[in-house]
Order: sequence, then C-alpha cells, then structure tokens
Amino acid sequence: MTTIEIPITLTDSAITEVKRLMTASDFDHSQFLRVGVKGGGCSGLSYLLGFDKKEEDDQLYTIADIPVLVKKSHEIYLYGMQVDFEHGLNARGFTFKNPNASSTCGCGTSFAV
Repeated sequence: MTTIEIPITLTDSAITEVKRLMTASDFDHSQFLRVGVKGGGCSGLSYLLGFDKKEEDDQLYTIADIPVLVKKSHEIYLYGMQVDFEHGLNARGFTFKNPNASSTCGCGTSFAV
C-alpha cells in the first residue's frame, strides 16, 4: 500500500473557514480548493488559494473532508506549509507559514526561496 504524504496542512481555523465557504448557496461543487504558487509579488512568488476545477497535472488530496488540489510542480515550494485563517481586527484572512521561504514580504502573500 502506497501512502501519499500531503504537502500542506490546514489549521482548524482554516478548515472551518473553507467549509463555511463551501456551504454557500452559490458554491460550485464541481470545484476544489486549490493551493499553489505563481510568479510575481514583491518577493518573487505569490501564493494561490481559491476554488478551481481539476487539471491534468494536479494532485488531489483530502484534508478534513476538503478536496485540495496542488500542481505537482508546485509541491517543492509548498512542502511543509501551513495555511491558517486569522480572525483579528487588523489581520483577517488566510495566512501562510512556509518553511521553504527564505524571505517573505510584509503582507505575507509573497515569498522567495
């Protein structure tokens, strides 16, 4: 039996928020949560987090009954990353803690490796 290690983790707070978004009446249930990276941002790479359809080069994982897509080529940048959701007055939204980042920008949405 082959065990596939999930490259990212979602905190309890992030799981709660994603599941809340997935219960919205206009949610498209043919989509999955996508976690990834793209070129750009003030540090070189920016995080992607949103709902999307599965593509051929995606790996599909399940975290707490949430289907999560990660492009195979992005896993090297995301391995060990934790996605959290903060409810603070000054910082509300998803945050990323990435052990692979050599530096991050002030807003925390882009990083360098």
